[in-house]
Amino acid sequence: MLRRFAGATEAKRAMRILMISDVYFPRVNGVSTSIQTFARELVRAGQGVTLIAPDYGRSSPEPFEVLRVPSWYLPLDPEDRVLRPGRLRRHHQALAARGVDLVHIHTPFVAHYAGTALARRLGVPVIESYHTFFEQYLDKYVPVIPSAWLRLAARRFSAAQCNAVDAVVVPSRAMLEVLESYGVRVTMQVVPTGIELGQFSSGDGERFRREHGIPPARPVLVHVGRLAFEKNIEFLLRVLARAVPRFPDVLLVIAGEGPARRSLEALAERLGLRANVTFLGYLDRQGPLEDCYSAGDAFVFASRTETQGLVLLEAMALGVPVISTAVMGTREILAPGRGCLIAEEDESHFAAQVIRLLGDPELRRRLSDEARGYAAEWSAPALAARMLGLYTEVLERHGPAPHP
Repeated sequence: MLRRFAGATEAKRAMRILMISDVYFPRVNGVSTSIQTFARELVRAGQGVTLIAPDYGRSSPEPFEVLRVPSWYLPLDPEDRVLRPGRLRRHHQALAARGVDLVHIHTPFVAHYAGTALARRLGVPVIESYHTFFEQYLDKYVPVIPSAWLRLAARRFSAAQCNAVDAVVVPSRAMLEVLESYGVRVTMQVVPTGIELGQFSSGDGERFRREHGIPPARPVLVHVGRLAFEKNIEFLLRVLARAVPRFPDVLLVIAGEGPARRSLEALAERLGLRANVTFLGYLDRQGPLEDCYSAGDAFVFASRTETQGLVLLEAMALGVPVISTAVMGTREILAPGRGCLIAEEDESHFAAQVIRLLGDPELRRRLSDEARGYAAEWSAPALAARMLGLYTEVLERHGPAPHP
């Protein structure tokens, strides 16, 4: 898609998009995945992308430019960082010379304020992706403050930031409705993150089982995601305890890392699930992760705070049936006949769905076929084209950037 906002001559030039975020790989989470997926697809579509992200001391090459900026650790969550504004300002002159058309902010911390200031300095529009439902998890990290106060603060903070930009991107209709209830009045558009169908077209579940000593016939449930308190993984462990009497050798494989890991391991021990749960930590997204998904008879999920639920689509693309609650963003992915069983957030009901699927090979085969077909509708190129359409709309409203 070409720019249409500044005349025929200008329209022949590709956009230069400046993305900015307080998080990116090697920090593994959904925001990093979303940024990478969109940036790669935009480059494939002929656009220019520069990403400003924290310097973690190591990184991997990308097909787009990544400017790494020194950052501070967050005391509440040492895995996360925030950009150091003073170091970022050193790049302003060079960024101005690049001919940036639009700034796209991906996190609401230092990146938000640095991104809006930079957009004003460059005279270009700014949009922001609202990736995380902060209202629902701040109390997990700041328990000394009443949760009602934290929720109110999160709503006001989110509304103020969203109303300070030209447009907001949300990954689901449910998240859009939440922001509307906060009082966000700027243009908002639903643009979910797509999946790399090529990457998630095949995985070697047999190889994964051999490498981890899992017998071929052992029933396996898989969960992939950050081990955070708001992800409701404790619920999945209690569900597992209810399924064990029917399938004593069932194994729950948990791939991911995060601040809740120790408490989850302790809960598994208390529930007598030492032989039924394995924690793997992070897996490489170029082979081991796909193999992990493919080793499962089902993918299980119960987060209450997902703005989309990208891991559900990754599992489906690999033909792994999903058993999940349908809350917030996940309810827009999950539907009967789409490769999943929808469970209530009730331990008995969820466990009954697990037992049903593990005990019915024909049901697993049918859901597997449905899942692959459904996931194909969420391709990364199609959703990147939708994002590019929003960029064009915002640029047309704003007018041409003052390129040097």
